Amino acid sequence: MTESIRDHPAIRLVGVSKSFYYYRRPHTTLRSGVIGKLSAGKSSRPPEPFEIRDLNLEVARGESVALVGSNGSGKSTLLRLISGIYKPSRGRIETSGQVRAVIELGAGFHPELSGEENVSLYSAVLGMTRSELADNYDSIVEFADIRGVMETPLKYYSSGMKARLAFAVAICLNPDVLMLDEVLAVGDLEFRERCRERLRNYSREGGTMIMVSHELDRLPELCSRAIWLENGQVVMSDTVETVLEAFRSHSS
Repeated sequence: MTESIRDHPAIRLVGVSKSFYYYRRPHTTLRSGVIGKLSAGKSSRPPEPFEIRDLNLEVARGESVALVGSNGSGKSTLLRLISGIYKPSRGRIETSGQVRAVIELGAGFHPELSGEENVSLYSAVLGMTRSELADNYDSIVEFADIRGVMETPLKYYSSGMKARLAFAVAICLNPDVLMLDEVLAVGDLEFRERCRERLRNYSREGGTMIMVSHELDRLPELCSRAIWLENGQVVMSDTVETVLEAFRSHSS
């Protein structure tokens, strides 16, 4: 029997590893570089790698998954690998359908440009086409609730207005797979609830979502599963409540 496309996971990682190298002594001049090299001698230590190590992972279509773990555990790196921002050092990553990641909210905003111009700029950063922007522009402005200042340069916006505009652009995306990295703590309480309701609707409509958030108490209402990462490896994958209980117990 021919396997239906629905039987394939939205995301599959097979033996994925990713290494970065951070050098202890960055040299900004030729003189400091020469002196550092001469003084290091045999005692010089090799660069320190940070790795995602031999990670195997699947996310089903329509599943909403939270990534939890301590700082530096590999959560953001994993999102960047899945979205294609980073290439794996080893292993294979398979994704199905359109994948979009909101990694740095507002990245690409320019203070001298108007709100309208920044919407065009930021939507391009997030990978939207001009036709997609045209179809979604009115809903973006309505969601951000700043229609009266869209011609005003962004430098005159409050931090809350900038955050609302950035999230409104990001949330109008309707890809098959949406990845969010610490983007829910924006705006006032009313706006944050609207953001969460939009994500709940996205999930109900069959979208696949992976998110990183330090607002752990909010994860059970948005995600059905959680994955706990430490040192680039999966410690636990289970229901959100089960993983959070174990993670909090470990962290306390």
